[in-house]
Amino acid sequence: MRVSVFGLGYVGCVSAACLAGMGHEVIGVDVNQAKVDLVDDGKAPVVEERIGELTAEVVRTGALRATRDVEEAIKGSDVSLVCVGTPSEPNGSLCTTYLERVTEQIGAALAARVGQGSRHTVVFRSTMLPGTCLNLLIPLLEKHSGGTAGVDFGVAVNPEFLREGTSVRDFFDPPKTVIGEIDPASGDVVAALYEGLPGETFRVPVPTAEAIKYADNAFHGLKIGFANELGAVCQALGVDAHQVMDVFLADRKLNISPAYLRPGFAFGGSCLPKDLRSLVHAAQRADVSVPILAHVLPSNSAHLQRAVDLVERTGKRRVGLFGLSFKPGTDDLRESPLVELAERLFGKGYDLRIYDANVNLSRLMGANREYIENRLPHLEQLLANSVDEVLDHAEVCLIGTRDPAVLSALPHGDSPVLVDLIHLPDAEARRADPGYVGLAW
Repeated sequence: MRVSVFGLGYVGCVSAACLAGMGHEVIGVDVNQAKVDLVDDGKAPVVEERIGELTAEVVRTGALRATRDVEEAIKGSDVSLVCVGTPSEPNGSLCTTYLERVTEQIGAALAARVGQGSRHTVVFRSTMLPGTCLNLLIPLLEKHSGGTAGVDFGVAVNPEFLREGTSVRDFFDPPKTVIGEIDPASGDVVAALYEGLPGETFRVPVPTAEAIKYADNAFHGLKIGFANELGAVCQALGVDAHQVMDVFLADRKLNISPAYLRPGFAFGGSCLPKDLRSLVHAAQRADVSVPILAHVLPSNSAHLQRAVDLVERTGKRRVGLFGLSFKPGTDDLRESPLVELAERLFGKGYDLRIYDANVNLSRLMGANREYIENRLPHLEQLLANSVDEVLDHAEVCLIGTRDPAVLSALPHGDSPVLVDLIHLPDAEARRADPGYVGLAW
């Protein structure tokens, strides 16, 4: 394929050289003449493992050249990869200045091709927040080209997952390929560009592709911060942190796995809240700062409050709650987020009914009974005997259980309003219902 790559920094330089190495005909584009001259001399403008040798080879064979001329690059290519920087503004917001500028230039250069039947595809590799492409970049392309995205030219978002220092290796052995497409034809172009590379390919809506890059980087930062904080606490307590982490990492069922990584409701139970509190307290006693660990429980509480806020926004007062124990298949109510949710709603004066097939007050004993008597002493008058009793009562129903008897009885439509705390199995189909609200879509 004939490819133009806009921006010859780390991502653009590596992408251009690697695509050329795969057999594509590549034109690198940059406003910096020094970078253009380096590439044309067969030298990489960045220091990176293997990039020097690869650049020299693909320039020697004529597979890669560089220019400052946007119009020349667009004329000489069928697909463009935009790899310009998106740095932070002083207030932390995303700077899209370079993205906007190059998008306007590409749009203007595309004007000559609109209506000629030779559809060009613009692929954004730059990291940008969800909505940037659809709400900012596509309108700019359409304004300056005079054409329509998805008709006169294609558009896709293709985030990169290249680590500096191993980016060439990562390009040829990616963990995944993500293609955010405005139409199948645009996605087909990107898929063809990387044909032959290993790893699974995900073709998703454009905003999803934009968000995936942020999910990856936020989690990577979180993992490093978690390991460092835990290491500092272990050191203060005289424990070998690396030995702890070696055993932690060996658990591929719960720790290094998809477990717990599904958006939903708050966590609770007799272990997680208690152990986080004691660990943070131990760190404070040892004068060790652990801002990530210290904010896990406040974050959890804020997520629980989101459910209360969703109920308040409905303006309705009769509320039903399905589920009360902290985990399905148990009657353990200790530190259950659903108990906390019920307590907050009851405290705000909502007319509340609760159904949980596993919870029977007469069978609660010990610490479990003591906990509920302290937190929700009015539970007996709030408990319903059946699913239908709650549905008949409620104008708003919060779904916090996957009990088949509950799920099969949930109505469609706008009454009662369903507040989904668990991402129902039919959540995608229910999104069109006027009475459906998802806490975490």
